[in-house]
Amino acid sequence: MSTPADIEATKIWCSNVVVKNSSFCTPETGDFDGAFAKVDFAEGELIEKGIMRRLPEGFNGHECQECFTWSTERPNKTWAMGSGCSPYYNTHKSANANTRMVRYFDEDRFEIFAKADIKAGEELLHTYISLGWRECFAPLNEIVNKDE
Repeated sequence: MSTPADIEATKIWCSNVVVKNSSFCTPETGDFDGAFAKVDFAEGELIEKGIMRRLPEGFNGHECQECFTWSTERPNKTWAMGSGCSPYYNTHKSANANTRMVRYFDEDRFEIFAKADIKAGEELLHTYISLGWRECFAPLNEIVNKDE
């Protein structure tokens, strides 16, 4: 187990997260990855922290689900790739997401916290900030919000 000092001393920490087939996989979707808790997390606890690497100017994030929206500007022109397990957190409506990502755009880093108590083995979900408007997320947005 990592100590708070260990976590503080590193830029990337995801020791308590594992990536495996998502719990949302179906015969129709086929296999895809998801991030899962290796240990129990209490509400408010740090799950993961990491760094972002900005993608070259002109990169079209509308065509790549694996990159992150990395600014508050709309339309967004800044995209980044996340370290650790961050690319594998699947999305859900805010009310159903069990994590929240804090983005430090000016420092190119992030932290992910538990929004509620999370049990070991539970899939980790957060709400993508670009779910509603990114072209590559249009089918996903439809699935996530089909009840509304």
